[in-house]
Amino acid sequence: QVQLVESGGGLVQPGGSLRLSCAASGSISRILAMGWYRQAPGEQRALVAHAPNAGSTTYADSVKGRFTISRDIAKNTVSLQMNNLKPDDTSVYYCYGRILRNGGSRFDDYWGQGTQVTVSS
Repeated sequence: QVQLVESGGGLVQPGGSLRLSCAASGSISRILAMGWYRQAPGEQRALVAHAPNAGSTTYADSVKGRFTISRDIAKNTVSLQMNNLKPDDTSVYYCYGRILRNGGSRFDDYWGQGTQVTVSS
């Protein structure tokens, strides 16, 4: 099995900062990429940031310049530093990993359970 566990969500005032972290563990052979999606009530899940092993990171236009994704490839972790938070950033944030399991033949996407981020005064 593969597990992704997020931490770091919470309530913050507009203009504040939060840092989300996610650790992947279990029967992992290789991770091709990790990243973050978010989903607000009544909306579809949307990409926030994507960090492949090779190549450039990708950000949603709405978070460019405010959010920074980082990975520790050796530790199978990914973090999301969120600065200058706005009420529109309020969502459940999901970590994901594109992972090859031990003994597997293809990469699949695995998801964390989600962590709530609320931006409100």
